[in-house]
Parts: sequence; structure tokens; C-alpha cells
Amino acid sequence: MPSASKSGSGTREGFEKNLERLDNIVQQLEDADLHLEKALQLFEEGMRLSEVCHKQLGEAEGKVEILLKKTGGKMAREPFRPGEED
Repeated sequence: MPSASKSGSGTREGFEKNLERLDNIVQQLEDADLHLEKALQLFEEGMRLSEVCHKQLGEAEGKVEILLKKTGGKMAREPFRPGEED
């Protein structure tokens, strides 16, 4: 069972892998026949992965803000639009 600490923090592949595992955990937790002990184990792992994903998204947001920095040191938030290029 992969854990949050084993994936590459800060990399797209690491984020995608963590998100995929988190989705898998949610699917397993939705199983009504899941034993309580296993459900608690999965929930704990899911919470750790959620924290890692949140941190990775925050780091990515920070990088985007740096790239969008305007002259004079002012920041301008702009929505991310996948597929649009300058």
C-alpha cells in the first residue's frame, strides 16, 4: 500500500499518483462491506495524502504567482486556463 511519504513531493507525477491513490481510497471507503479496522487505516492514509496534495497545490500556486509577477513588484492573480498559451 503506497503512502504519502513515498511519492515525489512537488512533482506532477507525484501529485497525479497521490490523487489517484486518494481516489482509490475513497472508492474503497464507499464499500459497505469494509471492516472498521481497514476503513480507519484507509481513512488515515487518505487524510495524509490529502494534506500532501494540498501542500503540492499550494506550492504550484506559489510558483504560478511568481511567474505572473508584474513590474514594480505587484502581483496579479489570473485564473489558470489549461491549454491556453501566450
